[in-house]
Amino acid sequence: MVEDLKRKLLIVLAVPLLLSSAQAGNTDRLSGHNCTDFQTANFLRGSKLKVQFLLFTHSSPSCGELILAEDDIKNSSFNSSLETKIIIHGFRALGTKPSWIEELVHAILHTNQVNVIAVDWVYGSTAAYPSAVENVTQLALAISLLISKLLALGVSGTSIHIIGVSLGAHVGGLVGHFHGGQLGRITGLDPAGPKYTRASPEERLDPGDALFVEAIHTDSDNFGIRIPVGHIDYFVNGGRDQPGCPRFISAGYKYLICDHMRAVHLYVSALKHSCPMVAFPCASHQDFLNGHCLDCGDPFLFSCPRIGLLEQAGVNMTKLPKEVKVYLKTSSSAPFCVHHSLVEFHLQKRRNTVTNIEITFFSNTTKDTAKITIAKNQEMGKRLLTHRVPLCQINSVTLRYLPHNRFWRKDAPFIAGRFCAAPLPLDSNRTTSCLPWNLTLPSNTDVSYEPPTACA
Repeated sequence: MVEDLKRKLLIVLAVPLLLSSAQAGNTDRLSGHNCTDFQTANFLRGSKLKVQFLLFTHSSPSCGELILAEDDIKNSSFNSSLETKIIIHGFRALGTKPSWIEELVHAILHTNQVNVIAVDWVYGSTAAYPSAVENVTQLALAISLLISKLLALGVSGTSIHIIGVSLGAHVGGLVGHFHGGQLGRITGLDPAGPKYTRASPEERLDPGDALFVEAIHTDSDNFGIRIPVGHIDYFVNGGRDQPGCPRFISAGYKYLICDHMRAVHLYVSALKHSCPMVAFPCASHQDFLNGHCLDCGDPFLFSCPRIGLLEQAGVNMTKLPKEVKVYLKTSSSAPFCVHHSLVEFHLQKRRNTVTNIEITFFSNTTKDTAKITIAKNQEMGKRLLTHRVPLCQINSVTLRYLPHNRFWRKDAPFIAGRFCAAPLPLDSNRTTSCLPWNLTLPSNTDVSYEPPTACA
């Protein structure tokens, strides 16, 4: 029902817009190049594929240099000795330039001295979504031809990195397929789900499309794909319902695209900020939240993957496994990164009822909470707790026992046990740090202590 409302609202918002043509011809004073902007397309005439390749460089990060033919590449600012990042946007319901393109280009060029080529296919990506899907193969051929020209100029295929957003991720997959899976890297930012969830690997992004393929999933219950499509697939906050995104249709267009576009904003943030976005392999999101996936020993040999531009996402393996689901949580706003910790409570005496304990970490500026549930007749419960400052900067930890009091039956007035915590990932010894004394927790009463605060 919610998905239908989203799609209807998307159409209602798209129809009334009358959009202008592409703007070009401005000159960048530093480089002397003519600067070309993205095209815009009328909703009713946007199905025709008109592709532009815009080159951005470290010296001119705000000037899109139009490159068309081989001579244009030779005479452009393209540097064949540098790595090349190719950005491919997705479906453009409103026929407009992607609002995030400049920020992504600047973030990449801020991080590395590379060539950035933005693929403008706004014309072919507007109108109805099925029409955009029909243009995918032709677009992939056009990009593949450009890459062939770059290879002819001496560019190494392994130095080419495609960053595809939504439908653009599958375009990138097809480009990689045309080049025999020998391009260096493909990053899919919430690869599109509609028309692709049941598609064959040859029709969508898959691990065989490049030497390293990764995907960041943030809207797998709507516009994003549900299945893993890379060597490593990040399911951020479970891959759906991102924190800070509106949950009500009254928010309009932001309600439609916030979860889907969060992958782009996470990626930009990972490039711009130093705090790491580390993920953990796990069988499911619920297992991850329940503290069952504490390191990256299997299959990544204790090298946890990170969102960003690290080689192979920071994983130290010669041969990568395929379609490994990894999980991480984020905060609701930039820079989005959080620290993951395991929290445990070991009861002094087992109970014949479920036990719930609320754990809160306090710092000078933050408060982060999780709830541990200890099953009936079990001695220990654990949970993942994410916090916005490192564990060594936590000033105090508060525990609260939440009894199950009923009209006909009262729960125990207090419980006793030992509290343990450890930052993730755990080391190979899988050690946690426990309080050297037992805590007594009266019902619905905060019990606090101050942990060691020295950071290494």
